[in-house]
Amino acid sequence: MHAEGLGEEVIRDCEQIVHSEFSQYSIQMKQRCEEYLSFLGSLPQQLEVLNAEDTTHSIKPECSCSGLGKFSESSNTESSDDAGAQELDELSDEDEYNFCDTRQSFSDSAASPVLRMKCSNSSNNHKSVESRSSNGNNVLVPSKRRTKLPEPVEKEKGVSLWSMIKDNVGKDLTRVCLPVYFNEPISSLQKCFEDLEYSHLLDRAHDFGLKGNSLMRTLCVAAFAASGYASSDGRPCKPFNPLLGETYEADYPEKGLRFFSEKVSHHPMVMACHCEGRGWKFWGESNVKSKFWGQTIQLDPVGVLTLQFDDGETFKWSKVTTTINNIIIGRLYCHHHGTMTITGNKQYSCKLTFKQQSFLERNPRQVQGFVEDMSGTRVAALTGKWDESMYYTVTQDIPGVNSSAGATLLWEKNEPPSNPTRYNLSSFAITLNELTPNLKEKLPPTDSRLRPDQRHLENGEYDKANSEKLRLETRQRMARKMQDNGWKPRWFDRDAEDGTFRYTGGYWDAREEGTWDGCRDIFGELSSNRTCTSVDI
Repeated sequence: MHAEGLGEEVIRDCEQIVHSEFSQYSIQMKQRCEEYLSFLGSLPQQLEVLNAEDTTHSIKPECSCSGLGKFSESSNTESSDDAGAQELDELSDEDEYNFCDTRQSFSDSAASPVLRMKCSNSSNNHKSVESRSSNGNNVLVPSKRRTKLPEPVEKEKGVSLWSMIKDNVGKDLTRVCLPVYFNEPISSLQKCFEDLEYSHLLDRAHDFGLKGNSLMRTLCVAAFAASGYASSDGRPCKPFNPLLGETYEADYPEKGLRFFSEKVSHHPMVMACHCEGRGWKFWGESNVKSKFWGQTIQLDPVGVLTLQFDDGETFKWSKVTTTINNIIIGRLYCHHHGTMTITGNKQYSCKLTFKQQSFLERNPRQVQGFVEDMSGTRVAALTGKWDESMYYTVTQDIPGVNSSAGATLLWEKNEPPSNPTRYNLSSFAITLNELTPNLKEKLPPTDSRLRPDQRHLENGEYDKANSEKLRLETRQRMARKMQDNGWKPRWFDRDAEDGTFRYTGGYWDAREEGTWDGCRDIFGELSSNRTCTSVDI
């Protein structure tokens, strides 16, 4: 601050602010530490009571864990080792309940509200069972979704970022060829699905609507819209740009949803997605305009996201601007800013403001908003941070809603993974590119999991990844010509009314039958004695 020429009075004020903030933070941390130690101290007595009960009782679990039968409430809070050791004796389509060893579970009376919340949000430690998906078909749930990436085969070599971007200032980021060092091992199609990590908020919104509570439904939708940014904190690498016609499927029966996305246009780069959950459908398209500006990258999203519930209530919104800072010097970080308007077609709509971050911001990453009815009257307020949690306060007397409760927690970010990666992926993101032998047999040749450069990067085979990335991007440069010659996406088409891409159906039926007519090997080698055609792409 001295170097910037700021006055002594300003510097003293800043120092006072810093000291005050750290003092408050220290007090809060001490309080939390004492509470945590007290909680740990009470656990042995609780476990002794449970073990005593287990010798004479067999407890039927009561908490339904996301479509996998009924498990005990804390089955998802166990460590990976404990969960792996637990076995179910028998499973069949006729079984109504699956029984767990109660020695590895907390009863309702012993489990804290925090543990119960984590159980409802977590979906990574399920056993392999036959379950019904949202459309009624039987699907095989993975025995356990992975919790870490493979160990790298090679030692990664650093790359000078300045040497890569000094000649690209002001250019479109999607046209800049970068080595895989700057990529994370997921594609932008998979990144779209990452926004649905907290899909349980939409399940809650659906349930509130069935009870006639439209305000709480709107609040849950607003929290879901903000939660999509939670995993972006500390993510230093960019996802892979998909090839034209590249697809990605996500079948998560334990979350009660099926997701599908496809790159439908190369220039401009547009990705379309469609998802079906428990009583709701979600679709949209993403066209991000990005530019280098020396020390920053600005990402301006273009496209509308639509959420429709089974009862016909619909919400639409667009994402806010994202700025990535300190590209050359300093710690890389991003912030999201702008106004998000969530428009409903019935009783309520919502407006969220993502606050612009300033140099001396004492409380960054804030999100503030309100819900208003059709007359424009504000009936509820929302506050929080996009990387932590969201709270709501009801400001008007609404039937069925407690307006005297004060600020109430609406959404909270999941805990970080126990096996952190260089890419700082969330626990949910770590599962997105997992490829099991059983799944590989069912995927079309266009799925992102089969992309060789992305797979080599995940495995830590960096030289192979760079070679494959160069090969695929050389091939992809022909895509614009193919698009101009009449190439059409396989699973999406433009809506006649609003011009957006909508899912035409048929993907999951083709998957069930194992027939992928019209799906070409977009990741394979091109013949050297002929030119690329639309069939190749």
